[in-house]
Amino acid sequence: MVTLENPASIRKATVMVPSLFTVGNMAMGFFAITAAFDSRWIAAPIAIFVAHLMDILDGRLARWLGQSSHFGGEFDSFADWISFGLAPGIMIYLLVLKDFGKPGFLLAFFYVLAGAFRLARFNVKSVETVEGGSHHFTGLPIPGAGGFIAVLVLLFGLFDDGRQGRTMNLIYNHIPFLRAGIPIIVFGLSLLLISKLEYATFKKVHIFRPKSLRTFLITLFGIFMVYAYPQNTIFILYASYILWGIIATSWRVYRLRRAVKT
Repeated sequence: MVTLENPASIRKATVMVPSLFTVGNMAMGFFAITAAFDSRWIAAPIAIFVAHLMDILDGRLARWLGQSSHFGGEFDSFADWISFGLAPGIMIYLLVLKDFGKPGFLLAFFYVLAGAFRLARFNVKSVETVEGGSHHFTGLPIPGAGGFIAVLVLLFGLFDDGRQGRTMNLIYNHIPFLRAGIPIIVFGLSLLLISKLEYATFKKVHIFRPKSLRTFLITLFGIFMVYAYPQNTIFILYASYILWGIIATSWRVYRLRRAVKT
């Protein structure tokens, strides 16, 4: 029993809290896979979004409780591979890529393989560097890639059912175009996973304790947009994060070359 008179029990309980969110992350990924095999194209991607939320919370809770550990990091990576690598790969294959035959299978597998490579490289780098010392990821984080595939699956599922939901016409009318470009999108995401592009970690951003009025207002506006136009907002958030890494790195290289010339 966990009591206030038993500090050891309290420490054990706090150790378990982040891992419970990791288990929830893994469970959502497994559910998304089973839902995909049942062609439940609304439930499957929603499970990925919930998994992403749990993935954010388990890391923040571990740091807040001071319970970060090598085991926790490895366990989290297994959960991430299932929820953001394997599950999205299976979802997009069953919904779209299987129509392309063997090349579609190879593309889906390449994405899953790139996700595994991305996580393995991250774990090795975490061991070699001081934890929390870096403010950026090397390569697109796998939750960003998996989440973007999930929102595409959600849009395709709504479109196939003849339902627009709360999706703006600007995106809804371009769903057939996005679907036709899935092979290029999946291949591009796979390359970004194993790339050397830098992506922000947002580890220093306190969503629930904003330090400025601007941060608070942006957070409030984001919550409102997710409520009013969930599909659009989630799509824009994932797409913006993916593009931001490309643009920021390109700008950094441009400034470096310009400085060398001058």
